[in-house]
Amino acid sequence: MEETNFTPEESLLLIAKTIEETKRKFEENGYLLLFWGILIFIVTLSQFLIASLNLNIGIGLPALLYPLAAIYTFIFFQKKEKRNKLPKTILGNIIQAMGIVLGANLLILGFLFHTQLGLTLIPIFLILLSFWTIICGVAIKFKPLLIGGILLNLSAFIAFFIEWQYHFLIMSFVSVVAFIIPGLLFNKAQREENV
Repeated sequence: MEETNFTPEESLLLIAKTIEETKRKFEENGYLLLFWGILIFIVTLSQFLIASLNLNIGIGLPALLYPLAAIYTFIFFQKKEKRNKLPKTILGNIIQAMGIVLGANLLILGFLFHTQLGLTLIPIFLILLSFWTIICGVAIKFKPLLIGGILLNLSAFIAFFIEWQYHFLIMSFVSVVAFIIPGLLFNKAQREENV
């Protein structure tokens, strides 16, 4: 493998290009942020209503949508890669790997260890989601995503002081701020770029 020596200016241009290509990938897939934001909103709001109304259908039932959504997301990215429409950058690969690891861990925690985690389940989910969201916001220099991640993190600590039924409501609210609003902004940016 050949070693390339870059000038400081060339290095900065390469870093800026990598950030822009990764940001464009996010813009292209802004609807996935919307998709996951809406899904989290619907699932957690449903769980809040089930808990509040003491319905006997099982509070975890709506969460079965998460593995189905993960399969859909995996298939979506496989098809995109086959069509070669997503620019490959090391930053994009890192963010994608973090998302896969995060998603797998959230599914395992939620389905296998929910009884051990008990009242701390949703605050832990919020903390883990905030890591990915903050890192993505910083990596692609997109303030709405960064602010959403910070709000996710703060809401996690607030949730420790609130009754468990309201954890679902908190997660519904922050899904709007952390995923739906940035997804809408990405979609808007993509539409403006295509005009």
